[in-house]
Parts: sequence; C-alpha cells; structure tokens
Amino acid sequence: MWYVYILKSKKYKWFYVGITNDLQNRFKMHNSGKVESTKKLKPFILIYYEAHHNRYDAAKREKFLKTGWGKDWIKRTLANYLKELKS
Repeated sequence: MWYVYILKSKKYKWFYVGITNDLQNRFKMHNSGKVESTKKLKPFILIYYEAHHNRYDAAKREKFLKTGWGKDWIKRTLANYLKELKS
C-alpha cells in the first residue's frame, strides 16, 4: 500500500503533505530530524492519512493536496479536529 499523509508541526502552524509505502517508519524519520525538508519544524503529529493501492494514485492525491484547492480541502475536512488541537 501507498500512503498519502499530512503532518502538523507542534511548534508552528505548518502542514506537511507526503507520500510513502511505510508510514510508521516515515513518521519516525520526520520526528527524528532525518528528513531535510522538515527537520527544523519537528516535532510533528500525524493528523491524516489515506491508503492507495498503487503509487501513481497516491502521487496524484499528494499533488492535489499541495495545491490551493487541496489545502482548502484539508482545512474543511479536518476543521473540527484542528479546532480541538488549538484548545
């Protein structure tokens, strides 16, 4: 399986969207600072993921979630959860 995942920095109002075939290991890599693009923003919480049967479909979804429409979708879909994190 391939996973599209969304991380939220605990320190900053910042989201990271990524793709992997080993979600548990990739999450550990982000939080241990082994991912160059996110090491200054750690620690993270995993706020969303979805599974796909092939990499092509997961990559298309990741690309969408990184667009303006995708970011709006994230905010709308996870609105209640994101409110809980603020309180």
